[in-house]
Amino acid sequence: MESVLKDFKNYMLLENGSVGWVDITSEFFDAVTFLKLGELFHDDLFGLFEAMSAIEMMDPKMDAGMLCNRGGKPTLNFEQALAEGRVKLEGLTLNEQTVIVDRTLSCFVSWLEGHSLAQTVFTNLYMHKPYLIECRPLKAFCICMYKIIDIIRDFVSRGMVFEEEDFQLAMYGYRLNPEISEQRTCGLLRDVEAELNEMIHSKSNVPSQEIEWAIALNARIRFMRLFYQLFLALKKDSIQISDGIGECYNLLTTCIEVLPTLLKTTSNFDSNSNNSTTDGGGWSELGFDATINQRLLPPTFPRYTKIKSNVDSFHYFEQLLFRLKQVLRITTYTSFHDALNYFIELSRTNPCIVSRSVMQVLYMPENGKVLGTTNIIDVLRETAKNFICPPVLSVRSLIMNKDEAKENVEAFFSHCVRPFTLFIQLCGHNRARQRDKLSHLLEDYAALQDEAERVDVYLHNISITMEPPRPHLACFGTWILYYVLKIMIMYLLSGFELELYSSHEYTYIFWYLHEFLYGWLISALTRAENMSLSQEFANENMKHRAGGNNRRNKVNKKKKIRSNSGEIAICQALQNICGAYYKAMIGFQLENKIRPPYYEFDNEKVRYDHRFSAFNVLLTPPLVQYSEFYEMTNRLKETGIDSLYFSASKLYHQARTVLESITNPDNEVNALLKVVKTNFVVLKVLASGHKRGHEHTLDFDFSSHHYFPIFKLNHRVSN
Repeated sequence: MESVLKDFKNYMLLENGSVGWVDITSEFFDAVTFLKLGELFHDDLFGLFEAMSAIEMMDPKMDAGMLCNRGGKPTLNFEQALAEGRVKLEGLTLNEQTVIVDRTLSCFVSWLEGHSLAQTVFTNLYMHKPYLIECRPLKAFCICMYKIIDIIRDFVSRGMVFEEEDFQLAMYGYRLNPEISEQRTCGLLRDVEAELNEMIHSKSNVPSQEIEWAIALNARIRFMRLFYQLFLALKKDSIQISDGIGECYNLLTTCIEVLPTLLKTTSNFDSNSNNSTTDGGGWSELGFDATINQRLLPPTFPRYTKIKSNVDSFHYFEQLLFRLKQVLRITTYTSFHDALNYFIELSRTNPCIVSRSVMQVLYMPENGKVLGTTNIIDVLRETAKNFICPPVLSVRSLIMNKDEAKENVEAFFSHCVRPFTLFIQLCGHNRARQRDKLSHLLEDYAALQDEAERVDVYLHNISITMEPPRPHLACFGTWILYYVLKIMIMYLLSGFELELYSSHEYTYIFWYLHEFLYGWLISALTRAENMSLSQEFANENMKHRAGGNNRRNKVNKKKKIRSNSGEIAICQALQNICGAYYKAMIGFQLENKIRPPYYEFDNEKVRYDHRFSAFNVLLTPPLVQYSEFYEMTNRLKETGIDSLYFSASKLYHQARTVLESITNPDNEVNALLKVVKTNFVVLKVLASGHKRGHEHTLDFDFSSHHYFPIFKLNHRVSN
């Protein structure tokens, strides 16, 4: 072993006298056979750091030099490339300019997907000195690209929902040319469009191939102008009014209409090849060099960047534009409750960092403001009023006439700003980061629960002394509890989407959701609706005694009360679904359809405590101990396998009945219906004892729903 390491550490003289490395792979593997399992060989010059480096070297994902430094081609900056004729400032054909534009757009998309500007957009030497370019289309395109990069960086930095794997803000010393105004940039692009249109419609003898190139380049310049104008419109303060939204929708529609032309005329310069194009230009001759910025990268293993192909890039733009159409809908939600639900719904589709950041900025463009004009405290106050209608927030409330009561209520809503703002911001992060942040968000809401309980007790003591008495029974506490339960449910369900749970862990996850969380959530919603109705009736009686117009009051009542019946129905269906999974999983365990963990590594209590440790910070609802799950599960096991399957199928049927009663079902409800119907049939078959003497392999299919799998049984006859 020592001789092998000696050869590994030192240069060896080859037969011709040159210095190089000797392949010791076979000798190394022969030597390590003397080591026992778990033993490590340590040397002064080969420790753990060197071992990790040896693992990462020659890995295409980690070692960028493995591909970028091949060929021995010298790296030239802009001036050197210009002097050697590898970069042309004038005389570029329309086809060459189209190739450069397509390649740059592919680099731009790669940057949006998390790679650095130094390894993507700024591998284009023309982007280093755009003012020196004599070809007007390419010059206008490069300047516009600078502008778009700048405005997207602004959106992402203001949105504050990016992580290191999502986006890189570093500019590596490049300056984004702020001296060019927005109007001037759009003017340059329009002038180029006019010139190309004149060439396309010219009656002179222009070769047909030139016309095709002009059409292709013109479509790209037009797309860049519309794309830039779209982000300028999104950035304006007027986006919150109908005219601003209409302008954005028009620009989005026009951009989407241009994309088919871009796909049809895409250049044949493939991002995975360094071969020349049809016009004889290669990578370097077209002004691109992947190693130009290697010296600017940090002193770590450089990240290998694989640039997307032109077709994939245009498809990315298409998806981005459709996502921005969805994002614009957030400006129509004036209720915080509805806006939060839309954030959660859109987050499940895994949107890109650009659309997530734009959505954050549109809804909360500045600290303390919602949709640009409304104070967030006023929005939260109105949300609490619509949810549970606390007596203290009533128009005719006498409690708010007391200065101390008013100060307590205002202080409570001031404390609500941070947790609710973080909740909105959390929905903008990628799905993996959301789970980590949900556990930390529970800590903020736990403190807010204490504040809500203190205010409720204070207001209740005052309200019962009023004439007539208007009890303030845990109104704010119920409101905060509703959001705490939503966070807890999101935390547990995200584990299915991120594939964190083993199949034998599904039992206590679904048990916790069925027995406690959804039950508490239904109770909170029902309590809120009952209190809202009682408060509205009390207000009506006061108005009636005051001689108000009953007809007008009835109309106002209909406008004020927000019914929770639809959300209660969904929660009841989900509670039944989780209960069905819980009982079905016990039956699967009894039939050995689920592979248990190895005995020496199995401690269910430890795993249970680990999965629910994030709930320790909460007093309401309290953390349910493992002993309760263990006792309840053992009692169910005694009922028998057939009884478990029958009970589970019955719960699926109840969930199906509730879901089918919902009017205007959305995609979520339809996906749940598919899962419920399929699993109902599977469990009915199992409950009947069909092929009980056969062995089954059980698979969980999450293709229809992120959280609730479809059971798939593969029958295998036992020997």
